[in-house]
Amino acid sequence: AASEEPVVPLLPHYDPYLLDDPEWRSGKHRTVLNLPCYMTTIIDYAKPSELKKDLNEMFKERFPHIQLTLSKLRSLKREMKKIAVDDCRMEEVTVAQAYVYFEKLVLQGKINKQNRKYCAGACLLLAAKLNDTKKAQLGKLIEAIEDTFRLNRKDLIAFEFPVLVALEFSLHVPDTEVYPHYRRLSYLS
Repeated sequence: AASEEPVVPLLPHYDPYLLDDPEWRSGKHRTVLNLPCYMTTIIDYAKPSELKKDLNEMFKERFPHIQLTLSKLRSLKREMKKIAVDDCRMEEVTVAQAYVYFEKLVLQGKINKQNRKYCAGACLLLAAKLNDTKKAQLGKLIEAIEDTFRLNRKDLIAFEFPVLVALEFSLHVPDTEVYPHYRRLSYLS
């Protein structure tokens, strides 16, 4: 029998809640009580390492074609926010757009351990350029991406075009795709 590659499901549209579902916080450590006229959830205490393992397992079961764990996805998104908002004082909507681009690449199965930081950086650059970021601020953004992700500038810039191609040059995304990320970013600030 020939070895088969994992089948990547075709997604007709992007759902901002699909990959990083905000409800995924408790793993298997909860009990739902469905009483007459009342429903409640009891969340048991779990060690952070055990919870992380459970959430990553649930994520892998739901998305077997993705070569990234949920914890790594969330970690990359936190770093993207730190780079753009905290270090470069960019608007949260720019980060939200970068999240959309990055998650679309993840869902396509284009992200792996070797390219994840380059793709995250390229998504930030593309979102910044689309939002008319000034040259000086763009230079600061590139430096922050280099420093935080420990990347080579030449390689980072070289990743921009393949990311653009993978996104099918569709950088103008509907507000319905960006807004949920923006709302979460605003809530966390």
